[in-house]
Amino acid sequence: MKKKLISFLTATVIAASLLAGCGGSGSAPAASGDQAEAEAPAEGGELTTITVAASPIPHAEILEQAKPLLAEKGYDLDIKVFEDYVQPNEVVNSGEIDANYFQHVPYLDSFNEEKGTDLVVAGKIHYEPLGIYPGTKASLDEIGDGDVIAVPNDTTNEARALLLLQENGVITLKEGAGITATKQDIAENPHNVEIKELEAAQIPHVKDEVAFSVMNGNYAIEAGFIAAKDALAYEESDSEAAKTYVNVIAVKAGNEENEGIKALVEVLRSEEIKNFIAEKYEGGVVFFEE
Repeated sequence: MKKKLISFLTATVIAASLLAGCGGSGSAPAASGDQAEAEAPAEGGELTTITVAASPIPHAEILEQAKPLLAEKGYDLDIKVFEDYVQPNEVVNSGEIDANYFQHVPYLDSFNEEKGTDLVVAGKIHYEPLGIYPGTKASLDEIGDGDVIAVPNDTTNEARALLLLQENGVITLKEGAGITATKQDIAENPHNVEIKELEAAQIPHVKDEVAFSVMNGNYAIEAGFIAAKDALAYEESDSEAAKTYVNVIAVKAGNEENEGIKALVEVLRSEEIKNFIAEKYEGGVVFFEE
């Protein structure tokens, strides 16, 4: 069933700029840790394929920019686009795909714990500022009794949204509530706001139906918003959130030292990609500085 699903997803690639499994002949091994590390391809030889599962924006776009740079190192980058936050981890854990690029570290840790997967970070690439966006209200100064605020419903991003609301004086969380906080951890709610938990991808669609919404960076960008320009408040580049929620290349444990994976991370950490991110996303996506 998974193989059929991957074939279907491959057929639904989102536009040329979002080229979307692990390949057959010539592919970099999606090996478990006890398999031999792949050797770098000989100069002038056939390119070795690295298959990466990614969210369409910005991850697949960034990978598309990395493709020619990786080719110079002897690797062909095959990008598979996924619209959800579950399958990209499942196909990497099963060995069908070599790596994925769509998630931050707390989500990866939570997924491993809940699903029993064995995925690890191969490289830290960028972060996407979470922002509070206006809806029926144009300013947080206008917040009123009973206003509805939409937040992501997955564990890590809901906590992140609540922490951002707390930083901006909307609510106060119980002492000790951190990156696993839920709305049950709200200690003070002076405006009696209603926290509406929704799938992250759906929040941009209800933006104009709620007083405010807290959006993930990738979905905000897809909807035409940039945190630095359009959000009423957002996570700053020097914030703890920037370090905590950095988006990563993830692989099955044991593959992080694979030569192809190391080449992929090196390219994604390059000045060329750093400059592309800065110019393309104007603060909606921020290159992670080690």
